Amino acid sequence: MRISTKGEYGIRALMELTQRYHEGYIQSAQIAAARNIPENYLYQLLITLRKAGLIKSRRGPQGGHMLARPPEQITLADAVAVLEGPVSPTSCSQEGVVNDCPFGEYCPVRQTWLGVRDMILETLAKTSFAQLAAREKENVAALHKEG
Repeated sequence: MRISTKGEYGIRALMELTQRYHEGYIQSAQIAAARNIPENYLYQLLITLRKAGLIKSRRGPQGGHMLARPPEQITLADAVAVLEGPVSPTSCSQEGVVNDCPFGEYCPVRQTWLGVRDMILETLAKTSFAQLAAREKENVAALHKEG
């Protein structure tokens, strides 16, 4: 599985909103600058994230974007599902898809792909943005200590 630019940038935006969760609404220009995301692309991602219920947005001078739920309640699985669609290393490992392969249900490799998919989903589902934010802070602190 490979995360696209859309997924990467969307996750970066969610990370910025996580790190600034208690600051209220954050303007998109601030998110774009902090996470090196092209602003025009970010607008599209923010709309997608808002429609999915991961963030909320408000217009106006005091407006911007913020997480719709606490970062402990938003997982990487939530973000990846919204930004990338179903997680599956092959088409036959997608939920409900078997008929696109002539070997279908008896394919010995399909079971392995299903296991890979399930492990990925499990890892994403147990990784919250709060955990990622804490890890990011630790990584930044360690880098500053070394430098």
